[in-house]
Amino acid sequence: MQLLKYIGKRLLFMIVTLMIVIIATFFLMQIMPGTPFNNPKIAGNPQLLHTLEQAYGLNLPIWEQLLRYIGNFFTGNWGYSFAQGQQPVIDIVAQRLPVSAQLGLEALLFAIVFGVILGGIAARFQNKLLDNIISVLTTFMYSVPSFVFAYLILFFIGYTLNLLPYSGWTGMFTPESIMPATALGLGVTAQIASFVRAQMIEALHSDYILLARAKGLSSREVLFKHALRNSLIPMLTLIGPVSAGLLTGSVLIETIFSIPGIGAQFVNSIPSKDYPVIMATTIVYAAMLMGMILLTDIITAIVDPRVRLD
Repeated sequence: MQLLKYIGKRLLFMIVTLMIVIIATFFLMQIMPGTPFNNPKIAGNPQLLHTLEQAYGLNLPIWEQLLRYIGNFFTGNWGYSFAQGQQPVIDIVAQRLPVSAQLGLEALLFAIVFGVILGGIAARFQNKLLDNIISVLTTFMYSVPSFVFAYLILFFIGYTLNLLPYSGWTGMFTPESIMPATALGLGVTAQIASFVRAQMIEALHSDYILLARAKGLSSREVLFKHALRNSLIPMLTLIGPVSAGLLTGSVLIETIFSIPGIGAQFVNSIPSKDYPVIMATTIVYAAMLMGMILLTDIITAIVDPRVRLD
């Protein structure tokens, strides 16, 4: 019952936050220079320009446009693309969102697996050569932007060695997905590795670890059955925020690797000032981020009874 009450409260806050995102994005679109109808043939024909503005409701007062957009958005009418021949925006998002979600999920799984491995090794060999090497490596991975890694991986593995396809998308865990998922996940890998290392070092010096060693458990059992397992529960609180980095970072990664995701669509919509598409993708990104954070909080509360749902 307490969990349901907590979820209801969080969903209410999400709706309020989403409304703020919609209003802020709407007014940012209004102050962008230019119009969606910059074509000289359209701009030179006042009658045609007036007809188009009337068809899209751009001739209405701003406040009326905003209220109409909010009402239509929550009923599934996200408008029509200015640049893609009257294609419904909700269809564009439905086609491209699964691709971005697959890319982000693969990058997240990559980051979790290798982050936990690197963090565990670093904690096991604390203050030794291997720990120092991993520390330098993770610092480098965290400091360099994902799009720089994308170009480096693309150049050496794609162009120079020609080991993997360097464009397109056929699904998760395919040759086309390896390079973009790796480039997107390296920064998050470094974050998870540093977090796991710190948690494991703290766990290895705790009383229950001393008790486990006093009972005669081997170093392997102490490390994996106790220290690592208890270090993974706090890591759940990190998954929500790092997912934000994967969502926003995928915009450039999709463009670099020619992946038909929602991020690439967002980038392509900016020069053409395709307002409905820009609005929808921004709102969808915000909703996905808030949903991931809520899901992470719920899972943390379920697996860790010490968490209070206040």
